[in-house]
Amino acid sequence: MAHSLIEQNPLLFGHDERSSIVAIEPAGHFIRLFVRSGERVTFHDEPFHPFILVNNPALLAGCHAPCTVRPLTGDGFYRFQLLFDTWSDCLTARDFLTTKSGGTHARPEAPFLFLPDISHQYMLTSGTTLFKGLEFSELRCLALDIETDCAEGYGFSNADRPEDRIISIALKDSHGGEMVLRGDQLGEAELLTALNRAIHAFDPDIITGHNIFRFDLEYIGRRAELHGLRLTWGRNGSPPHHTPHARWNLAEKTMDYPRWDIYGRHIIDTYFLVLLYDTGGRNLESHGLKAAARHFGIAAAERTYLEGDHISATFRQDPELLYRYNLDDVRETLALFRLLGYPWFLQSRIFPYSFQSCIVRGNGTRINALFLREYLHRGHAIPARSTTEAPFEGGYTELRRQGIIGPIVHCDVASLYPSLMLAYRLAPPSDTLGLFLPMLADLRRFRLTAKQQAIDAETLADRHYFTALQQLFKVLINSFYGYLGSTQHNFSDQGVAAEVTRLGRVTIKEMIELLTATGAEPIEIDTDGIYFRPPGGCHSVEEEQELVCRISNAFPTGIEVELDGRYRSMFAYKSKNYALLNYDGTIVIKGSALRSRGVEPFLREFMGEVIEYLLGGKGSEVERLFDRYVTRLRSPELAVGWVARSETLTESPASYRSKLQAGKRNHAAAFEIALIAERPYNAGDRVTFYVSGSGRGGAAYEQCHHVSAFDPLHPDINITYYSDKLRHVLKRFEPFLPQEPTLFDL
Repeated sequence: MAHSLIEQNPLLFGHDERSSIVAIEPAGHFIRLFVRSGERVTFHDEPFHPFILVNNPALLAGCHAPCTVRPLTGDGFYRFQLLFDTWSDCLTARDFLTTKSGGTHARPEAPFLFLPDISHQYMLTSGTTLFKGLEFSELRCLALDIETDCAEGYGFSNADRPEDRIISIALKDSHGGEMVLRGDQLGEAELLTALNRAIHAFDPDIITGHNIFRFDLEYIGRRAELHGLRLTWGRNGSPPHHTPHARWNLAEKTMDYPRWDIYGRHIIDTYFLVLLYDTGGRNLESHGLKAAARHFGIAAAERTYLEGDHISATFRQDPELLYRYNLDDVRETLALFRLLGYPWFLQSRIFPYSFQSCIVRGNGTRINALFLREYLHRGHAIPARSTTEAPFEGGYTELRRQGIIGPIVHCDVASLYPSLMLAYRLAPPSDTLGLFLPMLADLRRFRLTAKQQAIDAETLADRHYFTALQQLFKVLINSFYGYLGSTQHNFSDQGVAAEVTRLGRVTIKEMIELLTATGAEPIEIDTDGIYFRPPGGCHSVEEEQELVCRISNAFPTGIEVELDGRYRSMFAYKSKNYALLNYDGTIVIKGSALRSRGVEPFLREFMGEVIEYLLGGKGSEVERLFDRYVTRLRSPELAVGWVARSETLTESPASYRSKLQAGKRNHAAAFEIALIAERPYNAGDRVTFYVSGSGRGGAAYEQCHHVSAFDPLHPDINITYYSDKLRHVLKRFEPFLPQEPTLFDL
C-alpha cells in the first residue's frame, strides 16, 4: 500500500537510502541510529558536526567555540555554514551570537540561523529519514493507559495528593501481547517498577496513549518522583526528558502541553492524531477516546464502559470490571493509532524529523525543512525570512440564494491553488534551485491516488483510512500556498501568494459564468468549488457529469473541474454554512453556525432536527418540535449533560486573569471555572459547565458550575436560561419556515 503512494524520490525522501531506521538520538560526540531487523533493534554511532548558518563568519570573532567554515554558493543571505565538533560548542556559539546580535535566532532579522534539535540537524545534513523500507505493521507499538484513585470528597484525581494513586496500568503490544498491572495486587511503587520492566520487555519503537501527555505521563512522572523511583524507559536506560511547557499550534488553536521524550523511542498521543484528523472535516462530536472509537467503527461490541466518577468505587467493589475497562481502553487506543498514525508514518519517511516531532510541527515548517535539506546537500546559500507583511485578498466566496433548493450538484477544482501554481509555474523567485514545483507535483499525485482509493474502498474502515490519508496530503499540498503567504519561512513570497489567489478568483468566476450560460444556477461559492442547481434538462448523473466535463474542458491543462457530489436538496443558510440531503437520505451539515461542538448538546440536536425537517419538506412541524424540547427542558429528570456546554481554553487561566485585571477582555464562564478548579488547567484544555439558578437575572459566568458539581438529587439547572437559548435558535430558522397565510393571501 505504501509503495503505491510513495516513490523513492531524493527530493522528497532525502539522499540517504538506508532502511529500517526507527530512531535517531545524540550520543556524546556522535549520533546514534537505531535500526530494526525483525524482532531485534540494534544501534550504531556516527560522527556528526552540528552547525549554525550565518551571513558573515566574522560574527563569531571573539567566541571561544572552535568551528570549521563551509562557504555556500549562490546569493542567499545565509552564505556560510559553521560546523562544530560538539553540541556544547554549537550552543556556546548560539549564545554568543544571541548576545552579539541583540536577540534570539527566532527573529526574522537575525543574522544567524540555529536549529535547536540536534537529531533534526543530523537528518537535514545527512539526508536520513526514518522508516524507509519498513512497513507500518513492522513497527513495535505499545499502548499505555492508567486508571487512578480519587480521594473521597474530590472530583478529580490529583497526582500531588498523597491519598490518590495509580490503581491500574494496562498495556497492549502491536504484536499481540497485553497485560494489566493491578493495583489490588501491587502497591503503587511496585506498579511503577513493573512498568519499567514491561517497557523494556516489550521494547517498543512507539509508546502511545490517548491524552497521554497531559494525563498519563504527567501522573506517572509525579508519582514516581514521590516514591523516589527512576523511570528507566529509554533504550539506553535513561529517564524520559520532560519539557513542562511545550506549545502546539493547530489551525486556529494553541495547545500548551507537557512534552515527554524517551531516548530511542517515540511517544505518539492519539488525542493529537484525532485533532489533526478533525481539522479538515470537523465531523467528530468529541475528541475523546470512546467517541473517536465509535466514530471510526473500532469499538468492540462487548467493550466495557465506566464513568470517570465510578472508577474508584469500581476498584473497591469490582476490580475485575475495572481491569477489563482499562484493557479495552488500550485496545481501542492501539486500533486508533493503527488507523490514524499511518499517514504520519509515511510523512516521517519524507521529512527530517522524528515521528513524534513530525506530528507537532506545522505544515509550513515541514515544507521549509525540505528546502533546507536539499539546499544544504547542494552546498547552496539559503535566503533569509521576510521581515515585512503585505496583506492580500483571499479566495472568492459568495452565497447567491438562501433557503431550500434542489436538486444540487457540487463541482470543484481538484486542489485549486496547487493546480494553479503548477499550471502557471508560480514559485518563489528566491528558490534558485527550482525545488518548489517538483515537490508540489509529487505530493499532489500522492494525494489524488489516496483520494481515489478512498472512493474505491470496500469497507468502512478502509474508507476512513484512505480518507484520513488523502486529507492529510490535501492539507500538506494546500499548505504550499500557505507557505508562500507566510513570513515565517525562508522561501516565503507573499507576492506570488497574492497572484495565486487572484488566479483562483478568476477561475471560480469563470466557472460561474460557464455554468450560468448552460442554464445552471450557482448557489454557494467557496474558494475552489460551486454548489449549483443543474439546468432543467439535466436529470441524471451522466448528464451532470457531462456538464461538469464541458466546464472542465474550458480551462488550461492541469486545471481539472470535477463532479464532487450530487444531492436531493440543499439548505443554504449563509456563506459557508449549509446542509445537504443525499439521495440515500443521509444529511451532511457544514459550518459552525449550524453544527458546533461549542454549543450545548440540546441545541445541537435541535438544530439537526430542524434541518432534517426543512430538507424533508416538514418545516410546518418545527413549532411542535420546539414545544417538545421545551417540555424536555422542564422535566424533573433533565440530564445535566444535555445542557452542559464544553469550551476549549484559548489561553492559560493565568493569562486570562491578567487580561481581565487589565481590562483587556471580558469575563468567560469556562475560565472562571478553571481559575477555582482543584486540577490545573492549561491552554487547549476543555471545560464542561452548566448555568444554575432561575430567571433571567445575572450573567452566565456568575452562575456557572463544572458539570461534575451537579447533584441530581438537588437539581439547580436554570431552565429559563436554556429555554431562552432554544427560542433564540428557533428565531434563526424562522425565515425558512412556512409562513402563516394572511388575509392578503386568501
